[in-house]
Amino acid sequence: MSLPSTLRDQDELMQRIARDLIDSYDEELELEIEDRNVEELESGQTPDKGARRAYFKELFRLQGELVKLQDWVQHSRQKVVILFEGRDAAGKGGVIKRITQRLNPRVARVAALPAPNDRERTQWYFQRYVAHLPAAGEIVLFDRSWYNRAGVEHVMGFCTDDEYEEFFRTVPDFERMLVRSGIKLIKYWFSITDDEQHMRFLGRIHDPLKQWKLSPMDLESRRRWEEYTKAKETMLERTHIQEAPWWVVQAVDKKKARLNCITHLLGQLPYQEVPHAPIELPARERHADYLRQPVPPSMYVPEVY
Repeated sequence: MSLPSTLRDQDELMQRIARDLIDSYDEELELEIEDRNVEELESGQTPDKGARRAYFKELFRLQGELVKLQDWVQHSRQKVVILFEGRDAAGKGGVIKRITQRLNPRVARVAALPAPNDRERTQWYFQRYVAHLPAAGEIVLFDRSWYNRAGVEHVMGFCTDDEYEEFFRTVPDFERMLVRSGIKLIKYWFSITDDEQHMRFLGRIHDPLKQWKLSPMDLESRRRWEEYTKAKETMLERTHIQEAPWWVVQAVDKKKARLNCITHLLGQLPYQEVPHAPIELPARERHADYLRQPVPPSMYVPEVY
């Protein structure tokens, strides 16, 4: 006897949530692994074991290229800005983590600005973002950016219509000015479907380790899906300029989105491997008059594990 359609739909939804939770555990695994022995990443039998192994291998390869890119940026004193925009739960944070995971935080840093305070609200709109722009030899990844005004501020009524229009009049010239100053500006929009965002929000609700990601603003954005769609369409139309075009990442499949975005990013910069002199570990100096002092037992962290 077949299940009623409502029960089948519910069962399918729960299976999708379960798959998404498994994917989130994969994310944590990626961020902890420090060796490259992909053959030992998994134990037991899983249906998608081959695909997951292939994903990890390609991720590690691309992260190796990102290290080369970092060296080139530092060596040639480039200035790189990468903007990550998209709906809530679109996967922006995930790809940023994979990009920066193996990089030097003194070279590649993330700017994720909170809501403006009372003083910042009286500043020139772009002023607080300018403070985070890179110096020579740096990469800055903006986890959301000045495009907040074209999205959440406009949809939620946090800016006036005049401020909204002034943003669109100003931002093309602002970005052209950045490019003329020597900054390489790359803009990504992460695109997901209505159904996929719904499923990811449910996944966060069911995962106590991710519930902190759900803010009242996120929940309200879910209700206003169509308003955000209109705002996105207007933003892309009015700010897609030759000097700094938008690139849309299809992000329903999070793993593919990460690999595609990183691959595209690497193709946007003419980096090359920087030669380094061989590294030799110097011999440790030893002095006969040095005696190591014991650490009091009370200072040690208890070895619970």
